Amino acid sequence: MSPIHIHAGPDDLAPYVLLPGDPGRARFLAEHYLEDARLYNDHRGLLGYTGRYRGLPISVQTTGMGTPSAAIVVEELIQLGAKRLVRIGTAGALSPRVRPGELVVATAAIPADGTTRQYLKGRPFAPSPSFPLVRALVEAAGEEGARVGPILTEDAFYATTPEDAREWASYGVLAVEMESAAIFLLAGMRGVEAASVLAVSNNVGDPELVPDEVLTRAVDRMIRVALEALLRLEEKA
Repeated sequence: MSPIHIHAGPDDLAPYVLLPGDPGRARFLAEHYLEDARLYNDHRGLLGYTGRYRGLPISVQTTGMGTPSAAIVVEELIQLGAKRLVRIGTAGALSPRVRPGELVVATAAIPADGTTRQYLKGRPFAPSPSFPLVRALVEAAGEEGARVGPILTEDAFYATTPEDAREWASYGVLAVEMESAAIFLLAGMRGVEAASVLAVSNNVGDPELVPDEVLTRAVDRMIRVALEALLRLEEKA
């Protein structure tokens, strides 16, 4: 089946794709971090751009919020030739060891969402990212570092309580977000690589996000870490 939601052809897409949920972040990234970026898709608000970062062709493709939308986008990107996918988004901290404004690199995503469960047909499984991508992200984070460990992917943004957060944290889970489990699972099923680097926006249960300037710095660092990781992998190839 040809892609239905991403109106593009294989020549429009780079093999390496960054995946923000927010179309505004996709546009900002294309305009401020990529050279010669051009829009290849705006259907359904799923903005997609292709440009270059330090000479490396990179695409940035909006996934929308949640695993149903992300799974559609990832399936179609793979149909179009994507080979490495890096989710860049925000997450809520579950563990008291994780502070708002830090970065988290996921080593697995616990699937508390319906889309991953439907693909798995009830089988117990926590999808994991590509180790070379994880290693490249951790290396690119440099001296400032990143928290590295499992995360939770869920559907209901407002459903998780502080009590839930403490329970998940007791299992070693660092943070919660809404897309990674499906992205990791589909990458594994379709034979491509995927990973997630996340900027922590708040502690679960705290209604206040970090101050705008703190989150802006974290998002900038997250984007640069993702771009540098992809560049490192290309240079090693």
